[in-house]
Amino acid sequence: MGIKSGKLRNSVLMLGLVAVTGCTQMDRFHGFIPPAEEIATLQVGQTSKSEVITLFGSPISERALEKNTIYYAASQFRYFGPFAPRLVDREILAIDFDAGDVMRNITRYTMEDGRVVVLDRRVTEDGINDVTFLSQLFASFGRLDAGTFLGEQ
Repeated sequence: MGIKSGKLRNSVLMLGLVAVTGCTQMDRFHGFIPPAEEIATLQVGQTSKSEVITLFGSPISERALEKNTIYYAASQFRYFGPFAPRLVDREILAIDFDAGDVMRNITRYTMEDGRVVVLDRRVTEDGINDVTFLSQLFASFGRLDAGTFLGEQ
């Protein structure tokens, strides 16, 4: 009786330990925002776009066609057990340049600002133009080779 109760107690303890560690809160950080000390070294009207990129690295997005602005972004997500991750904090640094690629403004956005900043809009074309699933299925029958289908070589 003592051996069985000891194994049962150990099993219950292990199960409890797994349940507690499985529901532990975890934070994950994505992206990069340069430190405030480094941002302070930038001079409006003097610092060029290439100097900013050399100092901070490649931006997360460059929308030079629409606006001459580069963005750096950082996000913090909180994970808790089996639940979907929750966005805890997000910060976006937007650096605007004039037509000569000289910095003209620095703007910092946070979640409290409530402003949506579209970094990139990427849409992948599927290459299928008004073709239904059944049309694709029936078209594939013509590409089957009886020898391949039967496993002959």
